[in-house]
Amino acid sequence: MSSANLTLSVGNDVIQPATIVRDLGVYLDAELTMKLHISRVVSSCFFQLRRLRQIRRSAGEEVTKRLVTALVLSRLDYCNAALAGLPEATIRPLQRVQNAAARLITNSKPRDHITPVLMRLHWLPIKSRINYKLCLQMHLIHTNQRPDYMADMVTLNAACSSRPGLRSASHFLYRKPALKTKFSERAFSYAGPAAWNNLPEYIQMELNTSRFKKLLKTYLFTSSF
Repeated sequence: MSSANLTLSVGNDVIQPATIVRDLGVYLDAELTMKLHISRVVSSCFFQLRRLRQIRRSAGEEVTKRLVTALVLSRLDYCNAALAGLPEATIRPLQRVQNAAARLITNSKPRDHITPVLMRLHWLPIKSRINYKLCLQMHLIHTNQRPDYMADMVTLNAACSSRPGLRSASHFLYRKPALKTKFSERAFSYAGPAAWNNLPEYIQMELNTSRFKKLLKTYLFTSSF
């Protein structure tokens, strides 16, 4: 039976399937490509950048940076863990937004290479920002700061859970479930452990969330450039 013929009845109400739904500001299509969501985010961000460009000269760099952080970066980072595992071509428009925002703040020219600009602002590129969010969620699970429904999505390696006093390199690793399809790599149950397991052990061992964030950002920043 095709999805077009599926219906759900709740009492006297019949709920028809939809190709696109919006949940907490995130647009989800039937194939979970996230292309519509990204398109909406990009459009909204460029609208804000056009408005900010009108006041850039009078606002100055520091004020512009604060406004960009509030009006643009907040949109780029919102629910960005849902973008994990997407093809680079799909998230490239988000990187173009960040590049445009960085150039606006620093008054850089379009022909200027973007890497030194991002490094000057100490900004993680989009792919690393997604990875940052995944690792942060894993840290919060690891330190029992997330509800059970999230913690139940991931599992420590059997050797770790059976030998809690062990402090070997594998003590902080999480099991990645077997993949049934390539699409499964995007599930948090796989993407979260995959991102976490790639971190150096000294970051995994940090239980203080504030220090963890600093260590994580420094590590990802160094790895990105």
